Amino acid sequence: MANENLIMTGKVKQVFAVDDDTLEFAYTDNISVFDKIIPSKIPHKGETLCRTAKYWFGILTKEGINNHFLSEPSKDRMRVRRVQVIRDYSKIDGKTTNYLIPLEVICRYYAAGSLLDRLKSGVVTAEQLGFPKGYQVKKGDKLPKPFIECTTKLEEHDENLTDEEAKEMAGLSDAEFEEIKQTVLKIDSIIAGETAKRGLIHCDGKKEFAFDKDRKLMVVDTFGTLDEDRWWDADEYAKGNIVELSKEFVRQYYRSTGYHEALYSAREKGQAEPDIPALPQDIIDKVTKLYVDMFERITGEKF
Repeated sequence: MANENLIMTGKVKQVFAVDDDTLEFAYTDNISVFDKIIPSKIPHKGETLCRTAKYWFGILTKEGINNHFLSEPSKDRMRVRRVQVIRDYSKIDGKTTNYLIPLEVICRYYAAGSLLDRLKSGVVTAEQLGFPKGYQVKKGDKLPKPFIECTTKLEEHDENLTDEEAKEMAGLSDAEFEEIKQTVLKIDSIIAGETAKRGLIHCDGKKEFAFDKDRKLMVVDTFGTLDEDRWWDADEYAKGNIVELSKEFVRQYYRSTGYHEALYSAREKGQAEPDIPALPQDIIDKVTKLYVDMFERITGEKF
């Protein structure tokens, strides 16, 4: 695909225009943490993400869930239906069609990650998650009910939104917002059921949506992968251990070197952010193995 058709470069993929109705996603071997692209490539990462996403889109199609997947030009590329990206939210209303819904929809089933930080700071309460009043939520607790929330999609950093803010920003009716939530729960029950057969717990994940030309809800982008979702080992969890099967240990590496602290300190003070250093080779090898192993565990296919 000629580079003059390149319309966007994201943290992990490039987006090319094929024609007015079709885009091609090219998945790179880039890896990012803390909104920073690390200057080290992870061999096979792009291919594993692309093939995992294609696996899930195949299942959605069989289940009759509308999605944007069209075809697979190669192992690290996919072609998808093209929708408009409208950055001026005032131009979106209940009649707009064929557009990206400007939200990331996150659904959590366990207490982990940034949710724990927000519990600690009081932004989210145990009761909001369905626990009794005053319950002390611990890392790894299974939530009494799924916790669905939205963040911005097109802003520089993801910002948490209330349901009302999300509906207004995206031009959604109450019924359409409810349909999005129900679709997320349906997809996640498929993901949890499939991956439980291979010893995985699906803790949380994010989904993105668009409306097609008939304003019918459509699942877009990538989901159910190592980058968008959090996975734990089920056998270890049963023994009381949380084994993160994600790029979490890359984040931990940068925490241990002091880079994470320096970066967030600079962000808070509004200073220039320090460049992220490359990864040592032994970490690169571990991450490559993780992406390949997890592709096989998530999909049940051989790499």
